[in-house]
Amino acid sequence: TLLLGGLPEKGLARAGIKISSKVLISATAENTLMLKLVEPELFEYSGVYPKDPLVPATKLTTALAAQLLTPIKFEYANGVVGKVFAPEGISTMVLNVYRGILNVLQLNIKKTQNVYEMQEAGAQGVCKTLYAISEDEKAERILLTKTRDLNHCQEKVIKDMGLAYTEKCAKCQQDSKNLRGATSYNYVLKPVGHGILILEATVNELIQFSPFAEMNGAAQMETKQSLVFLEIQRAPIVPIQAEYLHRGSLKYEFSTELLQTPIQLIKITNVQAQIVEVLNHLVTRNVEKVHEDAPLKFLELIQLLRVAKFEDLEVIWSQFKTRPAYRQWILDAIPAIGTPAALKFIKEKYLADELTIAEAAQALIASVPMVTANTEAIKLIAKLISKNKIVENPVLREIVLLGYGTMISKYCAEMPVCPVELIRPIQDMLAEAVAKDETQNIILFLKVLGNAGHPTSLKPITKILPIHGTPAASLPMRVHADAIMALRNIAKKEPRMIQELALQLYMDKALHPELRMLACIVLFETRPPMGLVTTIANIVKTEQNLQVASFSYSHMKSLTKSTTAIHASVAAACKVAIKILSPRLGRLSLRFSKAIHADFYNNPLMLGAAASAFY
Repeated sequence: TLLLGGLPEKGLARAGIKISSKVLISATAENTLMLKLVEPELFEYSGVYPKDPLVPATKLTTALAAQLLTPIKFEYANGVVGKVFAPEGISTMVLNVYRGILNVLQLNIKKTQNVYEMQEAGAQGVCKTLYAISEDEKAERILLTKTRDLNHCQEKVIKDMGLAYTEKCAKCQQDSKNLRGATSYNYVLKPVGHGILILEATVNELIQFSPFAEMNGAAQMETKQSLVFLEIQRAPIVPIQAEYLHRGSLKYEFSTELLQTPIQLIKITNVQAQIVEVLNHLVTRNVEKVHEDAPLKFLELIQLLRVAKFEDLEVIWSQFKTRPAYRQWILDAIPAIGTPAALKFIKEKYLADELTIAEAAQALIASVPMVTANTEAIKLIAKLISKNKIVENPVLREIVLLGYGTMISKYCAEMPVCPVELIRPIQDMLAEAVAKDETQNIILFLKVLGNAGHPTSLKPITKILPIHGTPAASLPMRVHADAIMALRNIAKKEPRMIQELALQLYMDKALHPELRMLACIVLFETRPPMGLVTTIANIVKTEQNLQVASFSYSHMKSLTKSTTAIHASVAAACKVAIKILSPRLGRLSLRFSKAIHADFYNNPLMLGAAASAFY
């Protein structure tokens, strides 16, 4: 197996790895087989392609030898790979190497068809696969070609990193994809007895990635695999003396090893000693003015702290906490680690009275957006919410609660279905605050639900909206305002549900004009269709309140100038709606409320930005 990544042109740098090994496969029970690697060797490639040679990676081979030589079990029936079993000692990374081999053995052969298409499971997910089968009767061989389109998958194994705060443009991806890929498999098969023998299998996979439009070129990752049948041996594979655990299926799994920042790769030997060395460098060389290498050294400190265990952080902190200069550098770097260890450190040090309120507030504000959202990080913040030292301080309580909502939003951005258990405690707190008529708490919990943007929060928020004839109508206007604004993030996930609710509020002329204007903002967050935009225009046409009319007209007018693909349909609808309305609404003075939307989209770069202002 050879894997290379880089730019496609020859004469440019590429990096990659090659794995060479003999593969033994034997049956242990019905539909259960064992797979073992024999004499595995790893080679590294880092140079100008194709001029530079592969270099033996002896250290890497030695480090992984124990895992690579451990046999695994897998289910195999009628050419389909099922569950994979391996001892606990085999890492996810090495298990993925085995999955790459098993992926070649995945064959869904139909006896009655020579050409057919299906959604087939593989290491990349469940993707559209085309089979073409032909026979060479003279040589008694079956030639099978299989191609897998990685752009059409029911379940695609993919992970977006660092994109929690960005918004995907589905229409842009239809015109020009950032990621494309395909895999081709060629098999030479021989009918034997009650089955088929794979004599030879070659695989070519190409995945290209372009952060910009495809016309400007793309980086690629190319994988080549070759399996050749050698001989049949009678000796069975003996499993090791360990429990074989169910470790998933054929699908690739993302491992949890630390990814270094590509800006600066560091060779880490003794993490504690290196942290102390970098801290000394930063403190001594940045006294009178900032040293030129301070940014790189600070990034190095962050990377080292990221590698360090929580116990290492404890040792470093206990060593330098009484020295102000060192203390400040550590507290500036800890939030940028981006791991649950950072949150745990801040939590424990504040509860132990080792951090001041100001230091804790600064660290929490910086760490919540940086920490990778996972169940461990969410549980840490959830525990922090109930601590007395947090509850008693209004500032820290607000930071932690709002951060909890943000963390849920980031966590759910990568999941098709977000667990309701994560947001239910906040919903219960909101219900309790409403029952006790605690205005400040109601507002705070509404903001948390707004940050989280969980669709199940719609029901508890609706109970607080100023809908005529409900008990919530008697709540203060600022509560109603925050309840309406809490719908904005939900609107991006459930636009149809929010459209009906927001339109109902917008049409209610008994409501305060400010609340109706907020409902207008939420309506356009849903990217309404032509019919709904025209309905808004007809309401504005007969609107008696000039504040609402001016705001709605200016909002639609500014959206007509949008150049982003994500707002294209709304911009077109607003252009029609503006023609229905009188242009005099656009000439109202500045004392009337206005909405301003400005955006920019660069098609070759496939990047854009937008900003809105309301007054």
